[in-house]
Amino acid sequence: MSVVETPSAPRSLLFGRLLVTAGAAVWIVGTLVGMGLIGGEGVAEQGEGLFSDSATLIAPHGPAFSIWPVIYVFLAGYIVWQWLPASAHSRWAAATRMPAAASLALNGLWLLTVFAGWIGVSVLVMLGIVASLGWILRATARLPREGLLPDIAVGGTFGLYLGWICVATCANIASWLVALGVAADDGLATILTVAVLVVVVVLAAFLLLMARHRAFQAAFTAAVVWGTGWVVVGRLVGELINPAVAGAAAVAALAVAVLGVLHLIRFRGVTRAASDPGSAPA
Repeated sequence: MSVVETPSAPRSLLFGRLLVTAGAAVWIVGTLVGMGLIGGEGVAEQGEGLFSDSATLIAPHGPAFSIWPVIYVFLAGYIVWQWLPASAHSRWAAATRMPAAASLALNGLWLLTVFAGWIGVSVLVMLGIVASLGWILRATARLPREGLLPDIAVGGTFGLYLGWICVATCANIASWLVALGVAADDGLATILTVAVLVVVVVLAAFLLLMARHRAFQAAFTAAVVWGTGWVVVGRLVGELINPAVAGAAAVAALAVAVLGVLHLIRFRGVTRAASDPGSAPA
């Protein structure tokens, strides 16, 4: 049976694509500012150094931030994909255009708020990014797979993005607290950081449970493990040495890795069972 499009469908499709592109424009401007190409300073130097890898106990070590170019390449791929003819009738594309546009625009706005020195506002913007990425996860969780390209363009892209943002949000909140006068490296800071790492593991477990697609699960797990792993390095060789936090971050990274592998194995079994009619109970 052929699909009959309503007259409004092409207009709706174009609107969604333009919305994503508009979000990308804000993201690009913010990125140019964040890289120091506009304004002269990168994120690490902005906000009086509160976003450097030695500002708080939960800040990942410097090389961890090399994940951003990878995320940006994936985001650029998503933007291109949602303009391709093949995505015109994709349920994955239709379900994600609005939250994807929001996540792109908010990413650019976050960089601009940091540039302006509005640390508290940057926390709110970061939470908005988390919400928009959670929207994407929820919107796609029950959709059937559409092939490798949507797996990569949506699952890989936003799984990686959400995993890293889970760690980055904690670091952002810690930077805000330091800006308010909370000590960055005393006993209370250590206890709070360990507690936050526990929250990261619990949040990762919840999001992995919500995710129904292996590409999303794999990318999300990799990003969280990457971020918490570099927290370990930062507390062992960085300016803020703290073995207790390093140990807690190592446990968190291992726990998320194990959870991710278990979910991947579980959903591999579910996929096989669904594709094998002989596996159904008599």
